[in-house]
Amino acid sequence: MRIKACAKINLMLDIIGKREDGYHELYMLMQSVSLADEVSVEKAETITVSCSDPSIPADESNIAYKAAQVFFRQTGIKGGAAISIQKNIPSQAGLAGGSADGAAVIVALDALYGTELHYQELCAIGAQVGADVPFCIVGKTRICRGIGDKMKLIRPIEDCHIVIVKPHKDVSTAEAYAEYDRVGWRRKPDQKGIVRAIYLSDLKETARLCENVFEQFIEVGERPAIKAVMRKHGALGSCMSGSGPSIFGIFDDESKAVAAYEELKEEFEDSFLCKPTYYGCKIIEE
Repeated sequence: MRIKACAKINLMLDIIGKREDGYHELYMLMQSVSLADEVSVEKAETITVSCSDPSIPADESNIAYKAAQVFFRQTGIKGGAAISIQKNIPSQAGLAGGSADGAAVIVALDALYGTELHYQELCAIGAQVGADVPFCIVGKTRICRGIGDKMKLIRPIEDCHIVIVKPHKDVSTAEAYAEYDRVGWRRKPDQKGIVRAIYLSDLKETARLCENVFEQFIEVGERPAIKAVMRKHGALGSCMSGSGPSIFGIFDDESKAVAAYEELKEEFEDSFLCKPTYYGCKIIEE
């Protein structure tokens, strides 16, 4: 079973507060994109993971491995999985690359073992693996609350072209939230405004209102230069995804997006040209 596992971007990310369990209460507007890993899964006696990126651990700490463990535990199936990951989504980028792989494993095992679980059951398994895994299972355009596990499907954003760039500097998610806790409240994004713009099919306003609160206190030195190139080539808006450091720009013209991508690719190896997708995981070969 071969699965296309899509990355995500945060059209909006707002931190509402801190919960009693130590996690942060979030309001996110998530979008799946065509930048994707390919995850192959076969039935096996045990769980094994291999990955095209040697820097990514292939042991029990890998999210794909954890996803298989939780799937078998929750379904009561005595089985295993040989998991092979072709990485295209950069790691530690705020694009949910690991979560996408975990989502793909859950979707693949459901098909391979014939459990025919409802998508809500698949997402419940995913929530035990990681906060972004449920969204990566279903994808599309969704408002995600809580730690990302409470999802509401909304109208898809208008067809567009998206350029994603990962700067050279990584950002620690734990350190990003710790910095938020230290700094406290900052300017709040326009949650209602961006949702209204999506429902009005106003791509220009949607892109303008994209905002991520982490940008107010997380320094990514290359971010201004990346955004400047995107603006130069006609981006309708640009924003950081997740806790960073990746920056995306939204374009309504393919030639402008290609021009921005080609210029940025000269400086940043992890530059990608993609589009919105209307799924999170997709079976591409059985």
